[in-house]
Amino acid sequence: MQAPTPENDLIPVLVTGTLVIVILLIFLFFFVIIYQRKMIRNQVELRKLHDEKQTDLLNAVFETQESERKRLAEDLHDSVGQVLSAIKLNLHRLDKSPIGQTKDPLLADTRKLTDECIQEIRNIIHNVLPPVLTDYGLKEALEGLCLKIEKGTNVQVEYKIQLDEVRLPPEIELAFYRIAQELFSNAIKHSDATIIHLTVSKDTEGLVMEFKDNGKGFNIKEVKHGFGLKNLESRVQLINGEINVYTKPRNGTITIIRVMG
Repeated sequence: MQAPTPENDLIPVLVTGTLVIVILLIFLFFFVIIYQRKMIRNQVELRKLHDEKQTDLLNAVFETQESERKRLAEDLHDSVGQVLSAIKLNLHRLDKSPIGQTKDPLLADTRKLTDECIQEIRNIIHNVLPPVLTDYGLKEALEGLCLKIEKGTNVQVEYKIQLDEVRLPPEIELAFYRIAQELFSNAIKHSDATIIHLTVSKDTEGLVMEFKDNGKGFNIKEVKHGFGLKNLESRVQLINGEINVYTKPRNGTITIIRVMG
């Protein structure tokens, strides 16, 4: 009877690792769904609005929820899905290839792909609920976001976050962080900006965020109902705030979000 080779011993380990990754993905989906349902329940319970305003709020919740699901699906498809496909192909090749040194490069590549997949899942989980936001608050989370954007793009980010040590309600902190992410994403994708200014401050009247870029701007009347602005309006409406956008072609864009209280 032939003794099992080291390569054959590794195949079950790789298969088990792939199953663990799939289980993590399933957990991630359930985590997002449960979290979104909790957000909907809390927002509806906290605000006793008139029928018309309550309908607007629910519409905003569902629009934001759909946006989060779309973003999650795109992240999973673009990163995790492709890596898992490569792992599956490697496992198929390992199963069909003869015993010997030809398996070594495939095993090494599969290990590398598995590590990449695990890291991508961690990144997605961090994007869903950033640990720095929950652990340290909005100020540190926004500063980290600005540094990340500047490091990962050709855009210069100048920021001034003036918040005291008192933590804001969790739904406000998360909403402002998501709004900042959305504003950065829109500016980088569409504005051709080279410099972005982010200012967040808290005074006696409430919390204010000002986001300004030196990009090409746009005609506000033509894109007023575009998905990007609509999604921002939905997020702001969730925290009972107001948003104002000032822009025109070739003159950059200024977005101001204010939450009273």
